Amino acid sequence: MAATITWFVQDLRRETTNDGITLVRWGCHGVEVVDGVKINTTEFGKTHHTPDPDASDFIAYASVAEADVLGWVHAAVDKDAIEAKVQADVDAKKTPTQATGVPW
Repeated sequence: MAATITWFVQDLRRETTNDGITLVRWGCHGVEVVDGVKINTTEFGKTHHTPDPDASDFIAYASVAEADVLGWVHAAVDKDAIEAKVQADVDAKKTPTQATGVPW
C-alpha cells in the first residue's frame, strides 16, 4: 500500500514594496495506516523566487492561494524524487530495525 502524500506551505516571505513572494517554506507529508497504526513522515524544504510585478502572471501576496504557491514549488523542485523519499521513509518505518523497551 502507498502512503497518502500531502504538500503544504509552511510559511512565505514577501517583499513589502511590491507584495511579491520571494521565499516559500514547504513540507511534503506522507501517512499510511498499517494494522491500525499511523506511520508518517515529513520532508521540509524552501524555494527561492524572483517575482516580477510587471509580469502578466504575477500574483500579489494578498491574492495568492496555496495551490498557486505549490505550483511554483513543484516547478522548482524534483517533486517525484521528494515524494519517493517520503514514501521510502514511511516504508522504512513499517519494518523497524531497532526497538526500545525492557524484557520484563
